[in-house]
Amino acid sequence: MVCALGAAVCFGTATVLQAVAARQAGGGGGGEAALLLRALRQWRYLAGLALDGLGFLFQIAALRSLPIYAVGAALASSLAVTAVAAARLLRVRLSGTEWGAVAVVCAGLAMLGLASGPEGGEGGSDPLRYAMLAVAAGMLLLALAGGRLSGRARSLLLGLGAGLGFGVVEVSVRLIGSLAPGDLVTNPAAYALLVGGGAAFVLLTSALQRGSVTTATAGMVIGETIGPAAVGVVWLGDRTREGLAWLAVLGFAVAVAGALALARFGEAPVAAEEG
Repeated sequence: MVCALGAAVCFGTATVLQAVAARQAGGGGGGEAALLLRALRQWRYLAGLALDGLGFLFQIAALRSLPIYAVGAALASSLAVTAVAAARLLRVRLSGTEWGAVAVVCAGLAMLGLASGPEGGEGGSDPLRYAMLAVAAGMLLLALAGGRLSGRARSLLLGLGAGLGFGVVEVSVRLIGSLAPGDLVTNPAAYALLVGGGAAFVLLTSALQRGSVTTATAGMVIGETIGPAAVGVVWLGDRTREGLAWLAVLGFAVAVAGALALARFGEAPVAAEEG
């Protein structure tokens, strides 16, 4: 759980650092490529990228020792970290309800920490590995078609697709038993991890580019928590401590609900402008 919370802190803080760098680099014109090059000259943006990498390592370590439902809820709590950091660094004003949502997320994670058992002992089947690869491919196709979508449902659909892509990454980590190069090359889960992660970033970027930040982030939180948690319980043997299943379910629901209440912080520059 320490690793899962560490990943949440890294991802949430990285979002704000990159937001500050993007705001400082945004006045020069020249399109998205030029904006990225200017941002890469800023130490805050580079620090954010480093934190993203560190957070991913923490995520892998957490998924190797905790049930997927606990890790997914902890990662969703990165929105609480982003909200608190944005309030300090970006001068975003949090309402009393949003501060309450931060407290709710913390309470949910505390319940999960008390109720979570060890990771499931089942390694997963080959059909499940190919299913994850198929889902990842589907999210990649959605990413390629994302620019053609329109309407109010666009942000929700793309955000949900991004969440499913990140969920594929969570499940695939558990389906990779050996890190030997020969085993990785022949394991469909390794390809699912790469394709799912890439598709997720493209989908989320597309969702935030021309749509509601809150809607897209809410869809992402739902996609990256509920589906992977179900896979972990049904197919990978994730369980709770004896007699505490009710507390795990309650903690999961509370943590995800609190994260959804903070969905507007899914993209800190927009949140800063709203504040």
